[in-house]
Amino acid sequence: MATAQNPLSASLLRVFSVLCEEQSVTRAAEKLGMSQPATSLVLKQLREIFDDPLLVRAHNGMVLTDRASQLKSSIRNTLSELDDLLVRPEAFDPSETQRTFTIALPDHILPLTFNRFIQEFRRRAPEARLVMRALSPDYDFEGALAAGAADIVISNWPTPPPTLRRSVLFEDQFVCLVDRNHEFTRRKATVEEYLQAHHIAPADYAIAHRGVVETHLSSLRLQRNRDVVISYFLMAPYLLVGTDLVFTVTRHFANHFASILPLAIVESPLEYPKIQFYQLWHERAHNSLMHRWFRETIGVMRASRPDLF
Repeated sequence: MATAQNPLSASLLRVFSVLCEEQSVTRAAEKLGMSQPATSLVLKQLREIFDDPLLVRAHNGMVLTDRASQLKSSIRNTLSELDDLLVRPEAFDPSETQRTFTIALPDHILPLTFNRFIQEFRRRAPEARLVMRALSPDYDFEGALAAGAADIVISNWPTPPPTLRRSVLFEDQFVCLVDRNHEFTRRKATVEEYLQAHHIAPADYAIAHRGVVETHLSSLRLQRNRDVVISYFLMAPYLLVGTDLVFTVTRHFANHFASILPLAIVESPLEYPKIQFYQLWHERAHNSLMHRWFRETIGVMRASRPDLF
């Protein structure tokens, strides 16, 4: 525990955070711009404060103690909160922030879509940390945004929550992805044949928010045969190979998997509305310069793959 003789300051916490990441006094000193003796002295202070060795020698370097591993996440969160408190809105510098930014999103948004964003994020904020977590029916994303446990939610629901702010990232259209020998590749299916075909469909990934395909079919009072329902969207293309299944999905997703698997893209006989992918955030963060910077950085995805979007 910190005492009057051993006060726990923000500077000590920052050194602790870097020591945890590097697990090396030498590398931590280089990253912090400190001398190795000075960094060792700080480690000694931290050991006294927490009454724990924190870093101990192993056969291939140094490793964290259980106590240090428990403290690591809490201290990083504390530093992020201190950044929020101490940084003047007009003085926010992404190149210096060590804040953790969190995005919640479904797994059907391809990694290639995020590549340009990741490049920009790492270039502009090399000390920041990014957490990307999956949306699921048991994840209260609205509560997470309100509490600051998530900064941004990315999705494509037909009717996003009206209480959240929104910015459109890109649009796409629906096509059918099938095995390259599927009968729909040899002739154009009718709407009735399409509905009666054997479909693979994703499970809903958020409470009270159905996907665009099911929402549109319900609005037309139509149903399709959902013969295979999966919770892992990226698994679907692999299950199509050698089967009679149909996967109704966005064109950019279909293009990617048709290029790496023996699959074919056919136009859907049923016309679906264009789909919008957007980012959502809470009003509490709308005027934050730091959050605005983060939203604008995510916005580079608009131009990341113009050939797809």
